[in-house]
Amino acid sequence: MSIFKGAGVAIVTPMKANEEVNYEKLEELIEFQIQEGTDCIIIAGTTGESSTLTTEEHSAVIKAAVEFTKHRVPVVAGTGSNCTREAVHLSQEAERAGVDGLLAVTPYYNKATQGGLFDYYKKIADAVKLPIIMYNVPGRTGCNIQPETAAKLYREVENIVGIKEASGNVAQAAKAMYLTDGKLDLYSGEDGIVVPLMAIGAIGVISVWSNIAPRDVHEMCMAFLNGDTKKAMEIQLKAQPLIDALFSEVNPIPVKMALNLMGMEAGPLRSPLTEMTEDGTAKLRKAMKEYGYDIA
Repeated sequence: MSIFKGAGVAIVTPMKANEEVNYEKLEELIEFQIQEGTDCIIIAGTTGESSTLTTEEHSAVIKAAVEFTKHRVPVVAGTGSNCTREAVHLSQEAERAGVDGLLAVTPYYNKATQGGLFDYYKKIADAVKLPIIMYNVPGRTGCNIQPETAAKLYREVENIVGIKEASGNVAQAAKAMYLTDGKLDLYSGEDGIVVPLMAIGAIGVISVWSNIAPRDVHEMCMAFLNGDTKKAMEIQLKAQPLIDALFSEVNPIPVKMALNLMGMEAGPLRSPLTEMTEDGTAKLRKAMKEYGYDIA
């Protein structure tokens, strides 16, 4: 059974002015997401600034998300690392915290071979009982899970159930689906091509856009899953200028700015991420207004 179908939010980690994690705001953001129809909370992923959280903070944020969600929707924890031992440790901690699944990004910077990727994911999977979604984002990691490797992991490792595909390569995703007879749980990792990926068998999205428009992302996915492809495409196309603005600078810089413009107080980013430029903020503000947000 899939961990979730529909719209999963890759939720930000709100910070106080001193850059400490703001757990009160995290609870508010999770409540907002659930009330607006989000199908899954993905905590401590790339959008959640996992790379600048300490190991202790990483585990604490995951535990808090489970507590705040109260089993109303699944919680998936980001637990990947460029060190297999660290990924295993984070995964075991997340399992103890009570999450429903794991999202494990490929190792980054050290550029594992395909054999190294197989070994990495198998060791994580062997260390926990939770279902695991692989996360392929070569533009950020320098490491690409080839379709053959994804299919081999799916076939040979029982609790590897899906992949978040953010390579931007629809043909690569299609090949992975072909090699798994369409049974691999495919999630779009790019907000701009959710509907195209659903057309080849994706069952949803792990979304940045959903931080600010959870109802729309949920309805887009549900429309497609329920056979209303016209409505799904209309929602997808309407959002393209907003999605472009949300990725006009390195994620999660724009989405945190968007939440702050909405008065949701996501706070600052941790270095080496910086606040959004004036030009980028102006572009984002314009796109948000055209989308329908009432912001100054």
